Amino acid sequence: MTGSIRFFNVCSAAECCEFYTKRYHNDMINVTCQETGTGSPVVREAIVKGITVENLRRIVQVNLPFRLFIDGYGESFIQQGLNPEIGLDAAALDRFQPRDCLPLVRKLQEAGRTITLHAPFTDLSPGSPDEAIRDVTRRRFRQILEWVAVFEPKTLVAHANYDVTRYGPFKWGWLKRSVSFWRALADRLKGSPTRLVLENVYEWTPENMKHIFEAIDHPEIGFCLDVGHQSAFGHAPLERWVDVMAPFIRQLHLHDNDGRTDQHLAIGAGTIDFPAFFKLLSSLLATPPVITLEPHREGDLEPALEALSVLWPW
Repeated sequence: MTGSIRFFNVCSAAECCEFYTKRYHNDMINVTCQETGTGSPVVREAIVKGITVENLRRIVQVNLPFRLFIDGYGESFIQQGLNPEIGLDAAALDRFQPRDCLPLVRKLQEAGRTITLHAPFTDLSPGSPDEAIRDVTRRRFRQILEWVAVFEPKTLVAHANYDVTRYGPFKWGWLKRSVSFWRALADRLKGSPTRLVLENVYEWTPENMKHIFEAIDHPEIGFCLDVGHQSAFGHAPLERWVDVMAPFIRQLHLHDNDGRTDQHLAIGAGTIDFPAFFKLLSSLLATPPVITLEPHREGDLEPALEALSVLWPW
């Protein structure tokens, strides 16, 4: 499918092609230009390989904290044709019951919206050497399973939560405990429409994540590559993350930053080389994984959709 960018009385078709070829400087982006007379002024249009924003709205997820979901944004997502990835936290689990949301969930489903859920993560660690921390983690995820039963999400995103600065001295004990936890959770999800995906945050290298997936060896557990976290916290280049983790990738979290802090900006507003990323990823994955846009400012959603529509390689 194609998307187009229109502008008026600024350059010839040849100049237009030269501009967009320089802007999207890789052979994944096919740029053609045409001058179309529409009276005055003349419309010059750059047509780029991609997908329309309207089609993207139907197929990508958009992050939505539960407090906003329940406070009107759930209805707004239905009206805008958006698919929510609903972020749950401890306050949501303690203050609400999943059945409280059933009418809104049914509206989303009747509207043809796809739901994904993001599990809470603050202070939770399934691989912790502290049994009390592991008990709290197990209790929170038992609660999450009740939400999964009501929301029937396509994926349940959880942080793998390996941090070398905290767990490095006892990495293999952490790995053994973590693997046991995630296997048990994935087994509980069998027979449901929900796939468990584990996301990178503070992991320095893709090998930190690869060890987890090789040890788990479970067909119902996939990897969620968060490119913003890789940029802000990773110590290995994004290309290496894609090469190493491609066999496990089932979901993407897309947002941008300056390479130093986790800013959650719109695609293209930071320093991440998204054209190179999509070129490499599409050479390894024939079809797109589940994709979630994660801007943290409401005004960044449309720019993120527009940028992704141009970069879309599948």
